[in-house]
Amino acid sequence: MKLHELKPNKGAKKNRIRAGRGTGGRRGKTAGRGTKGQGARSGGGSRLYHQGGNLPFYRRLPYKRGFTPPNRTVYNEVNLDQLGGFKANAQVNPETLEKARLLRKPNLPVVILGRGEVKKAFKVRAHRVTKGAKSKIEAAGGSVEIIE
Repeated sequence: MKLHELKPNKGAKKNRIRAGRGTGGRRGKTAGRGTKGQGARSGGGSRLYHQGGNLPFYRRLPYKRGFTPPNRTVYNEVNLDQLGGFKANAQVNPETLEKARLLRKPNLPVVILGRGEVKKAFKVRAHRVTKGAKSKIEAAGGSVEIIE
C-alpha cells in the first residue's frame, strides 16, 4: 500500500451543496432563505436568546444567587445515634454500615457526624469524621481511623 492508493471509506465524503446557482434544482433562487425578511439578508438574523417579543426564557426563570461547585464531594452522612444497633467493640466501616442499611448510596464516601451519644466502644473507619464525633467515640473507649 502506498500513500497515493489511500482512499476514504465509501460514504465518508459528501459533496457540499452549492446554494444560489440559478432557479433550477435544490437550493436555487432564494437558496433556502425563504422570501425577503430579516433572515434573507446577509448578516441578518436575530441575536441569541431573541424570542420575537416574548419575554426571553432566561428572564422568565427565577433569579437564583450563588452556584453549585462542580467538584464537591458528596458524603453518606451517618450520625452517632444511628450506631446504637452495633455491639460493643464492633467494626464500624462502610461495609458494615451498608449491611446495617445506613447508607443511601454505598458507592459514596462516609462521614460520621456527632449527633447523639456513644455508650459503647467502636472501632470506626470512615472517610471523614467530625471533631465532635471523634471526641465522643474516643471518650467512650473507641478508636477512629480515617480511610484515604
